[in-house]
Amino acid sequence: MNKIALVTGAGSGIGQGCATALLKDGWNVVFTGRRIEALNAAIAASGEHAPRALAVPSDVADEASVAALFETIRQRFGRLDLLFNNAGISLPSKPPDEVGGDAWRQAVGTNLNGAFYCLAAAFKLMREQAPQGGRIINNGSISAHAPRPGSIAYTATKHAISGLTRAAALDGRRFDIAVGQIDIGNVASEMTERMTRGVPQADGSVKPEPRMELSAVTDTFIAMTRLPLTANVLFMTVMATKMPFVGRG
Repeated sequence: MNKIALVTGAGSGIGQGCATALLKDGWNVVFTGRRIEALNAAIAASGEHAPRALAVPSDVADEASVAALFETIRQRFGRLDLLFNNAGISLPSKPPDEVGGDAWRQAVGTNLNGAFYCLAAAFKLMREQAPQGGRIINNGSISAHAPRPGSIAYTATKHAISGLTRAAALDGRRFDIAVGQIDIGNVASEMTERMTRGVPQADGSVKPEPRMELSAVTDTFIAMTRLPLTANVLFMTVMATKMPFVGRG
């Protein structure tokens, strides 16, 4: 049976890397994100694996857009075996009183609401399909465990993702839906380029931080997807070995 996967935020960075890794591992993959040009470029970059990819533009923060995305998947493939809930945004570093309501709602809309809309739609499809079941992997963050200075919106949404993961993992048991989370720290990408120049630390200093290769994330992610549905990695942390996460300061 051909396995069908959906990756949100697949036009660049971690999403593109994991979607491409799935293609190489034999999956049929739906790439989704807001910009069709980025999705098409990401698929083209997968080379010989591109024929098993499909670009479907969608805004995960828009419930109707997510519904249309999943209806496309239902009509095209008839099932979904894997959702990688990856789409997310971060805001400029600011103390809480300088984060405006619009910015807060934007972060919550994409990082939390969008993850819920996709997870709920995947649940519905996975419950109704035959054979029943599937796997959902939520992209948390090191920030799901500990905040960075000036990151209240991002941190709050990523802590909420951990709650989403736990609740959905429990609710998914009787439908053979395995729900887990991958928490990633300092992978080399456009989003973390600033870390090479210096980012705020808990002691008030600004210092560069080590990063890890994207392959460390994609290898970990693929290992999670290869498990049978009778086994689940509830939480997995993969991080740059020398990043300032464990310890004081």
